[in-house]
Amino acid sequence: MSLRDAYADLVLGASCLGCGTAGRMLCPRCAAALPDQARDVRPVPCPDGLARTTATASYDGLVKAMVVGLKERQLLGLARPLGDLLALAVARLLPESGPGVASGGRSPAVVLVPVPSRASSVRARGFDSTRALTTRAAARLRRTGVAGGAEVGVAPLLRTRPGVRDQAGLDAGSRAANLAGALTCPAVGLHRLARRHPAIVAVLCDDVITTGATAREAQRALAAVGVPVAGIAAVAATERRRLPSDGRVFLSFIGDGH
Repeated sequence: MSLRDAYADLVLGASCLGCGTAGRMLCPRCAAALPDQARDVRPVPCPDGLARTTATASYDGLVKAMVVGLKERQLLGLARPLGDLLALAVARLLPESGPGVASGGRSPAVVLVPVPSRASSVRARGFDSTRALTTRAAARLRRTGVAGGAEVGVAPLLRTRPGVRDQAGLDAGSRAANLAGALTCPAVGLHRLARRHPAIVAVLCDDVITTGATAREAQRALAAVGVPVAGIAAVAATERRRLPSDGRVFLSFIGDGH
């Protein structure tokens, strides 16, 4: 916990979101009980062509309280543990040996692309929670060396077009219709990224996977400008049932979206 987080806890009288113990938003015992590995997840029904998708936790209980606390209550100290959960989901998408070798003998950089929220939501909250989580996840991956020594960075390439409605409360069909063509990838961000990294492995990052409509639209927007997506990583996923044969998690239609 940073000094700023500790100060906020002291002034605001924070208590643990998991057990209610006074003093911290997340006590050591509840922090230690968070998941330590990610799983593959698929929405039901799954949008056509959705890339491999991973998440570290089910969107319920403590993790849901943490996501909502960061996004809606601006509890910024939660960005660190949530970002660490996101890093686990990203790591599951990467080969243990790293992303391999590109032309010229250099390893491609692993680039985490946060799925953007609506500009009005970011203004109202005062910050972009998904970008904060993605930045923390990249730092965690660099420190632990999970990417096989490859460079890990964050590139906020995507933008939301005006007119996109809030996704909360929409069913799967309405979400897909609302998001059709909703995201774009401006050329300036691509040019900047290309100058830094001639070859990349792109991973889309989000806080919660629900129907997969947002992730699929983000994947489409990147593919439209020639950026293939290696996978989609999220902190949590709404869970409906588990398939005994392979342990994959299937997702329900409920949950908070962008």
